[in-house]
Amino acid sequence: MDWPVKQLPNEDIYMNLEYRQINGLNIAVAVATHRIINETQDALDLMADANYQGAGRIILFEHQLAPEFFDLKSGMAGEILQKFSTYRVKLAIVGNFSNVQSKPLRDFIRESNRYGHVNFTGSEEEALEKLTIGHSELS
Repeated sequence: MDWPVKQLPNEDIYMNLEYRQINGLNIAVAVATHRIINETQDALDLMADANYQGAGRIILFEHQLAPEFFDLKSGMAGEILQKFSTYRVKLAIVGNFSNVQSKPLRDFIRESNRYGHVNFTGSEEEALEKLTIGHSELS
């Protein structure tokens, strides 16, 4: 199913979301091959689309986020992740974060993973595991 993210003059950008049912949870996985989060409003739109489909957990991939997201000085990551926290939507971001050079970004990733509401993972499988920890169909 294609979800419109933003209408730009003479250009349509669509976000593709797929859903995984695991342990009674509906998890939205962004499968777009292009950048879909350029600003905070894009993240809010993504959460609204996922929520409409009953998903309170979302997986994004590193390439789907604007480069500014990973530049902590821009404030973009903090602003977007605050929205996920405010609306109680769990998020996993999949990418290669093992060679991050920026100490502040490494610390940010470590702290995010420690608290578990936002996780930076190396694979979609790991992301699914992190988003379903502590939840079973019986809980």
